[in-house]
Formats: sequence, structure tokens, C-alpha cells
Amino acid sequence: MTERPLRILIATDTFAPDVNGAAKFTTRLAARLTQRGHEVHVVASALARGRQGTRIEEHEGQRFSVHRLRSLLYPGHEWLRFAEPWRMFQNAASLLDALRPDVVHFQSHIVLGRAFSTEANKRGIRVVGTNHLMFENIMDHSNIPRFLRDQTIDRLWRDAATVFERCDVVTTPTRRSADYLELKTGLRNVHAISCGLPGDEYSPNPERQRGRIVFVGRVTSEKRLETLVRAVAQLPEDLPWHLDIVGGGDQIDELAALARDLHVADRITLTGFVSNEELRERLRSAEVFVMPSTAELQSIATMEAMATGLPIVAANAMALPHLVTDGVNGWLFNPDDAVDLAAKLDRVLRLDDAEYAKLQQHSLQMVAPHDIEATITAFERLYRGEDISDPDTHVEIAD
Repeated sequence: MTERPLRILIATDTFAPDVNGAAKFTTRLAARLTQRGHEVHVVASALARGRQGTRIEEHEGQRFSVHRLRSLLYPGHEWLRFAEPWRMFQNAASLLDALRPDVVHFQSHIVLGRAFSTEANKRGIRVVGTNHLMFENIMDHSNIPRFLRDQTIDRLWRDAATVFERCDVVTTPTRRSADYLELKTGLRNVHAISCGLPGDEYSPNPERQRGRIVFVGRVTSEKRLETLVRAVAQLPEDLPWHLDIVGGGDQIDELAALARDLHVADRITLTGFVSNEELRERLRSAEVFVMPSTAELQSIATMEAMATGLPIVAANAMALPHLVTDGVNGWLFNPDDAVDLAAKLDRVLRLDDAEYAKLQQHSLQMVAPHDIEATITAFERLYRGEDISDPDTHVEIAD
């Protein structure tokens, strides 16, 4: 017997065209659920004042309803907007009463997740909450003095716990990030469900692109890109290299100045924001991918690089060890250690073709279990109230 399609409301504080991991995952989730025949409603911030309202939008080749709420630009930020908090409970109540969804799935507890979980509980609607956030990541974008940050972070996690406790199910992308969320909030039984990747959208380059190093992601302080620039500046003179930093963000000018100070400006390209098509081509034009961030709950960009067949050099921090195994598909380096990062890059760039091909193949094998369809199936089952075992994304590579 075929189960009936669900009416699913996804509440999110960041959504396309925002460029970040949470927005990318949420967009793919909504599109793939629509493709499977479910009725999907996304509630997100309006892109600008006067642009609120309900429209059918097309994302990832699928059309579904997006309800854009009046929003405010986050102070000091170029694009991040939040729905007006003083209207959030009223908006949640009216949308839930009008749409009567089978399940609410929120992607951030800060504004819309807080409101929709509260109002859904009042109406007996099932709630699934996913955490994509580490408060440690956002401190550099706050005006909070450094000496107050630790206690502020503790308070923020306690507040997060009060929202996630309203959920029937809580998820986060990796087991390590699930353990971290449980530690910080006191929650139990947090599910680890990968953000997933449409692997058929990425393909390896059959030709090795010697000396091309690439990073993809937001060009902001939490990505630790200063460490990467300092590392490539230390690579031996006999080693040809060029670094592409692909993405937009508030650190572009600062990194360009650092590259000039280190006399490597002619060997570093800061692309700014690029289309998905150019992003994939930049990956295909690279020899190795680097992720220096120390606070990744999963890192979709790293998985995209793996699906392109790139060896990975990544910080040995948070969830990145889930994706990188030393000597198998790349190497981990000591966080914020430019000398160690330079040594690991040197190691990859000097591999002979046979050794390099092994790392390529292992990246492809290790990312394969993160297929987006397994992720969508897991969430479908959670939406219906089924007990599930977390999808197994670990791959043992035989010598």
C-alpha cells in the first residue's frame, strides 16, 4: 500500500538565494521532497522590505510554495535577514491554521524555529528540528566583548535547549555534531543524518590539474582562511601552485591585503560569489581541496570536492574527521597551524600519479554513502513518526 503524500512546512532563518550550508541543504530538501510528491511549504525571511508574501518559487528544478515574511537586515551584515521577531508567533499561528501541515521541520531555532515549534506544540503538530549552528561561529559577527563571549555562548546553548526540547525528533548532520549538541544542551537521542549530496551533479576531471589548490565556502573569519593564505606562502619555491578562494564574504579585502604582504598576491585568486556551474568547474580545475575551518558541523563544500574526486586537506576539528582519513583520501592538519597545513599540502602536491589516483578514488568511495536520496528517505520516515537507525555513512577502505 502506497503511503499518502505529506504536507510539510519547513521553517528556516536562511534560504536561497542565501549562500551557506544550511540554506543549500534546506533548498535541496524542499526540492527533493516536492519531487517525491509531497506538498512543501517553506517559510523564510523576505529578501528585502516590501517583498514579503506567498509565491510559487522554483529551486533545484522544482516549484513549491515559499512564504516570505517581513524581515530585518542583521546589523553589520551584507545579506543575512531575520523575520521580524515581534511578529513571529502571530505569523506562525496564522500559517499553521491556514496550512494545517502534517509536520513542521525547522532548520534554525533562533527566530522561526522558536515560533513554529511553540505554535505547532499547541496544535498537536509533529515537530522535527535540525541544528546547523555553532554559536562559536557567530561571535566574530557580534558586538560582544571577548571577555563575555564564553558565558554568552553558554547562555545561548541553554536557550537553544528550550526550543529543541519542544521537538519530537532532533537531528544534525554528523555523529560528532550530534554528540556536541547533546553535550551543550543536555538533549538525548539526537539523530545524525547527513545533509546529503546529489552526487550525479559532480564529476572528476580525468586530467590531473597540477598545482591548483581550491577552497570553496563563505569568506568569513570562522573559515580560518588566514591560516590557508599563510600556509601557501610557506610552500617551497620549487613547487608550482595557485590558490583559488571561491566564495563571497567580508574577509575578501583583508585576505587580499595579507596576500600582498606575504608577496603571493599574484598566485591567489579571490573569486567572490560564483554560480553553481562555475563552482563545479573550479573544483574540476583543482588538484587538492582545503578546508581550514575548525567549526564545521559537516561541510557540504568538502563533500562536493570529494564527489569531484579531489584529495582533501582539512583541519582536524569538529566533523571534518568524518570526511577525511589520513593517507586515505587526504590528510588532517593541526587546527590554525599554517606550518602543518603547508606540510600536508606539499605532501599531496608531490604525490606520483598512482598515489594521487588512489586518494581520488578513495574520496569518491567515501562520499558515496552521503547520497541525498538516503537523506530524504530518512526524513520522510521521521516525518511519519517512524523509528529509524541513522544512515551509515562510514566507509572502510581496504589497503
